[in-house]
Amino acid sequence: MRRAAPLTAAVAGLALLAACSTGEPVDMGEGTGSGAEGGGQTLHVAIGGEPDQLDPNKTSSYFSFQVLENVYDTLVETDANLEMQPALAESWDISDDQLTWTFHLREGVTFHDGSEFTSEDVVYSYNRIIDEELSNAWKFTAIEDIAAPDDLTVEITLSQPTPNLLSNLGGFKGMAIVDQANVESDEITTAPVGTGPFSFEEWTSGDHITLTANPDYWGGAPEIAGVEFQFISEPSTALAALQSGEVQWTDVIPPQQVERLQGEDQIELGVAPSSDYWYLALNEANEPWDDVRARQAIAYAIDREAIIQAVSYGNAAANQLAIPEQSIWYSEYSTYSTDLDKAQELLDEAGVTGGTIDFMATTEYPETVTAAQIIASNLEPLGIDVEIRQPDFSTWLDEQNSGSFDLLMMGWLGNIDPDDFYYNQHHTDGTSNAQGYSNPEVDQLLEDARTETDQDARYDLYAEAATIIADEASYIYLYNPSVIQAWTPELAGYEVMPDRAIRFRDVQLMEG
Repeated sequence: MRRAAPLTAAVAGLALLAACSTGEPVDMGEGTGSGAEGGGQTLHVAIGGEPDQLDPNKTSSYFSFQVLENVYDTLVETDANLEMQPALAESWDISDDQLTWTFHLREGVTFHDGSEFTSEDVVYSYNRIIDEELSNAWKFTAIEDIAAPDDLTVEITLSQPTPNLLSNLGGFKGMAIVDQANVESDEITTAPVGTGPFSFEEWTSGDHITLTANPDYWGGAPEIAGVEFQFISEPSTALAALQSGEVQWTDVIPPQQVERLQGEDQIELGVAPSSDYWYLALNEANEPWDDVRARQAIAYAIDREAIIQAVSYGNAAANQLAIPEQSIWYSEYSTYSTDLDKAQELLDEAGVTGGTIDFMATTEYPETVTAAQIIASNLEPLGIDVEIRQPDFSTWLDEQNSGSFDLLMMGWLGNIDPDDFYYNQHHTDGTSNAQGYSNPEVDQLLEDARTETDQDARYDLYAEAATIIADEASYIYLYNPSVIQAWTPELAGYEVMPDRAIRFRDVQLMEG
């Protein structure tokens, strides 16, 4: 057996899908909470929308994961460099053929209801994802068996080498270890039970979710009493709440205010590159978007720079692929430019003479609405009328999954391994391939890359697949945003993370 060196778990709090977070001044009128060993204040934060549910294995909403990051644990987790560190698993061994991974679990970990955490909880959680074919089941396609030889050991047997297994298991809280009784009682969607630093207390629909510090957390009891997540979608409102002291942290920041806020003494601003990307997707089940030339025409017609300026005021990097420039997996691609003549030529070749396109945006992600308005202007000279819909995000997800759209804009957050950027979104059988893209050559490249253990060869496979995906406009990539979060100086110990994970377990609220 080849021993994987035990790594020191990161201790700082964080900031996603793939990174981000923020805070603000303490409310001294708040009573101390019983959850923290030394009492403490409740941290008030503002997030941009309400979770659709709180089952980590089922939700795909970032608003849900902002909360769940603090409620649940995974076997391993990312640090500030997006490298995998121990969490519920203290260490692991890998067999010489790389087909058997043995995880050694922490002793003395309990769920929030007091029940003991054991290896059987890991087996149950992973088999649940696989057996129910939940949205993250694609991360487990190479797994042949998950066994629990004893209470503190989990053995995963693979059908093929899987170099990104650790990031699959711990890249985000969608792979969290859940409590079987909580699932079987059907309470997990509204009252989750985890092993994390904070336990669920209440959810007032349309207003807030409250968490209480877990005094028995294996990483040490938090120093704050709890966290209240307020749902504030309007950036100016969230910023006003931060400046007034109503909240101590937010990531709902008006991008046009970033430069000004950097000079304010009463606000700490965190701006960092992220592993996120934003994109457009055309529904290939609908004519004429089943024709690659029609999709390419849209890619040539849009004005990326205008979109970036409008949605981020320069706090994003244009990119025609998914992976950002700071990643070791980045590759160059610059095929598309704003060229209406080229767009018209492609539409003519595809026999498209104008028409109406149903653009699905959502006010819970205001950048989608802003971009939709610019794109409508971009497409008007081509005789294409853009009708913009703005459902709430839960409805948006339902419409996407049912294929009820022509064009949509959204982002993927918390990506780590190149497999996270491409497989599930563009493989024929990918569970997030809502646009219906299918190319056998891309499928084979993505499958080969999943098992390739040589990093240089793996890079080449992903670069080739990414180029074809962009050439055929499975996604029309737009930009990689920055992580922008803000908090008040009274919030200490908070760290912005590139995968946008928001961890409050190590923060303190200091008296100003």
